Formats: sequence, structure tokens, C-alpha cells
Amino acid sequence: MRKKMVAGNWKMNLLWDEAKSLVQSLEENKEQMPQSVSVLIAPPAIYLSGMENMTSSQIALSGQNCSDHQSGAFTGEVSAEMLKSLNIEFCIVGHSERRSLFGESDELVADKTKACLDAGVKPIVCFGEQLEDRKAGNHFSVVKSQVSAAIEQLSDEQMKQVVLAYEPVWAIGTGETATEEQAQEIHAAVRELVAGKFDQSIADSTIILYGGSVKPANAKSLFSCNDVDGGLIGGASLKADDFLAIIKAAE
Repeated sequence: MRKKMVAGNWKMNLLWDEAKSLVQSLEENKEQMPQSVSVLIAPPAIYLSGMENMTSSQIALSGQNCSDHQSGAFTGEVSAEMLKSLNIEFCIVGHSERRSLFGESDELVADKTKACLDAGVKPIVCFGEQLEDRKAGNHFSVVKSQVSAAIEQLSDEQMKQVVLAYEPVWAIGTGETATEEQAQEIHAAVRELVAGKFDQSIADSTIILYGGSVKPANAKSLFSCNDVDGGLIGGASLKADDFLAIIKAAE
């Protein structure tokens, strides 16, 4: 049985005092978080070490990105090993903004996925189509290509550590949201792809999140879809009340 998950991606937001205040609000209200839902937050990398002792076991920490290299002369980069040394459990890789703004290829995302797994960090592998792909009817092929590239070289045991996150890029920061039917059909197609590459039991246990303008008002309906296992939350994760409401909607 898959456990629901709600992950808050803070992106490049909040000053340190604001970030501490948000974490404190979440911790003070953690009794509102259902035990059946895994909760994690991905603050900017500079805050991770300071937050390690601020969060209880009920709120896991995640990196927003990592290098595909273990170490070396890569100024400004953070390795998966560095995250692991801080006991960071997860790391987002292949986010749509990394792909579109920083030109990350499917091959690089696959390398980052493998780097996380080699370091003992669970990757949250993002994928999703642009508006032009959706309009052209290419959304299934784009999504399957991105996911296939990320998981192609993984073993069964490695795949068991991977979380997938569908981001319809046209629904991020636009106020648009995929319908329940649109979200479900992509999630179901990806689960079928995983089953074909590995087996049905691994596919059935793989957490696939939806990330695309999730809010308290639409979270319940999206999370009720059979193959939607929770959300990768952007803007709404910056407000404690909204984030808590979304977490409760995943119960």
C-alpha cells in the first residue's frame, strides 16, 4: 500500500527569519498532520543545515537540486553526498524550472537521479510537458520519454527508492490546474510504464506526486485520483495554513 506524500518546494523564497518562522508554525501544528501522510519540505540549500535540528521526525527535509558529481571543482554546486552528510533524506531532481531555465537534459536528470541513489538519498524525479506539447497532443510521449530516461539504468532495488512527480508545466504558476482526469491519465500511464520496465509490484509501490498549482481548494479532488499519491507543492507551501490544509487533504 502506497503512503500519501506532500512535499513543499520553497524554491528561491523566504529570508532566514521567515523560513524559521514557517518551520516553527508547521512544527507547532504537526498534530494536524495525519500519520498516514509523509511530509517533507525543500528549503533553499543554504538553510538545510540550520533546519536539521528544527524539524521533528514528522517533517523530512529535501534538497531542491544536486550535482551529478560526487565532488570536485564545481563552484556553487551541492553534491548528493553533502546532502546525505546532513541526514537529508530526499532531493528533487529534474524540476521543470531546472529543465527550462538551466537547460537540464534528460541525460543530466538521469545522472542526478543515479547520484542521489548512490549517495543514499531518495530522488524526487520530476517530469512534465510544456503547453505546446499538450496542445499538439504530444504530452504522453514527452512524459514517457522523460521518465524512461530517468529510470532506464536503475535496478529494481534502486527504483524502490524513487519518487516521481508529474509537473504539467502549463499549470505551474499560471493559476491553471490539470483536471482530475488529466492528472489521473498521466499518472496511470507512468505507473504502467514503470510496471513494464520493472514489475507490477514495484509500480504499485511507486509514489507518483502531482505538482501543478495545488491549493487547499483543489487538493482533495486531485489526491482522490487512484494513481495520484499526493503533491509537490510550490507557492502554497510557503504559507503554513495552506500547506497544512493540503497535507490534511491527502489523508
